[in-house]
Amino acid sequence: ALDVYLREHPQVCMPSSVKEVHYFDDDAHFARGADYTIYHGFFEPRASDRAVGEATPYYMYWEPVAARIHRYNPAMKFILLLRNPVSRAYSHWNMEVKKQRETMPFEEAVRTERERLRESTPLQHRRRAYAERGCYSVQLRRIWALFPAAQTLVLRSEDFRADPVPVLAKVAAFLEVAPFPRVDRRVVNAMPYEAPMSEGARDFLQQAFASEVDELERMLGWDLSGWRAR
Repeated sequence: ALDVYLREHPQVCMPSSVKEVHYFDDDAHFARGADYTIYHGFFEPRASDRAVGEATPYYMYWEPVAARIHRYNPAMKFILLLRNPVSRAYSHWNMEVKKQRETMPFEEAVRTERERLRESTPLQHRRRAYAERGCYSVQLRRIWALFPAAQTLVLRSEDFRADPVPVLAKVAAFLEVAPFPRVDRRVVNAMPYEAPMSEGARDFLQQAFASEVDELERMLGWDLSGWRAR
């Protein structure tokens, strides 16, 4: 949804042909040597644009990305939307099932995730890291090790979904662009669920993420009691 809002802003340029560029997480490309003309080819900025960006969620998770982006542009800004990691994991799994790339039941998938992720060692796993991608503190520290925290805007997905207006006001100020024009609430890329998450899977993940949620509260100064609730 944030990608849609940004595309409608008169001073923001987003990729013309795709939503997720996946340039900086393309390991094969960087093994050959970065060719930024390929990256620039995704954008067609206008004279009126004051910001150029894209929306590739993997950038936060994929370990080499922060360093690659820093080499490209150390002044880069990051907008990071964090969702309750328990519901994020279920949504991720649901997407993989809908795309016929996952056949394992959710609870079994998260309980055996570490074993399955070893299959991709030493690399990370792009599709089955349902819980691991919710370990935001590690990912934030990786970015903050290279970029000042002032170049990051960390937001809660739940706040954005509940009322996008104040969140988009923060985004506009962060990007130093004009306020967003009229904002209508959007629901984008929402896939239906065949069934709610099982109690067993929810209990397992809430226990698994307990220390992570505590750490995020310390790092961000947030009250994440809602993430602990049933």
